[in-house]
Amino acid sequence: MAGLLPLAAAAATALVVRSDITDPPFQRLDDRWLDWMGGPHDGPYLAAATVLNWFGGPVGAVLPLSLLFLLLFRRRWASAGFLLAAYLGGNMFVIQGLKHLVDRPRPADPLVRVDHGSFPSGHAATAALLVVVAGALLVPAARRRAWWYGGAVFTLAMMWSRTWLHAHWLTDTVAGAVAGAGAGLLTWWLFQPALARESVRSHDRRGAAAGADPGAAAVPDGG
Repeated sequence: MAGLLPLAAAAATALVVRSDITDPPFQRLDDRWLDWMGGPHDGPYLAAATVLNWFGGPVGAVLPLSLLFLLLFRRRWASAGFLLAAYLGGNMFVIQGLKHLVDRPRPADPLVRVDHGSFPSGHAATAALLVVVAGALLVPAARRRAWWYGGAVFTLAMMWSRTWLHAHWLTDTVAGAVAGAGAGLLTWWLFQPALARESVRSHDRRGAAAGADPGAAAVPDGG
């Protein structure tokens, strides 16, 4: 149940912010970081931040939807259920729930269109959540360490972009990443028995298909 600890940390931070949404204990750190993100806002940094902003918005939903259709086409029902539960539960219940609980004002003059509630960052949460879900569904266990490192870099880049665009305070992005990762890990833990059974069935089907083909035994398995 590794996901409970980051979720509890995000919830505890939300309660701290809610106690004084205009001047929480770490507001001085947030102000200093925002000063460092002051600009100039152009060149390659703007291009990178714009791409990350699109990815975290509606355009980014194409990736999980495409993966969902692929899983359904391949009849991987447990994997599809895990993806839906993690993505919808993490975004609709965890992130939106915290946003409505806290409703923290955003930094002044954001450079992109934003909705209400600065805490936590939905973009950072979605980035961390998708890293966990993709790692669980698409990356072999032996290669996950490299995936986690790459996913951490991607999530940090998303966190940077949200503060560089003045859409969030630094602590919003930290809490968002922690909450998104926690939601993904908790859902993974809940679905682990079903995913394990699905993996065994898939392996048995491949073995049966190979056994039905007399020439298949002569072909070595590259895995």
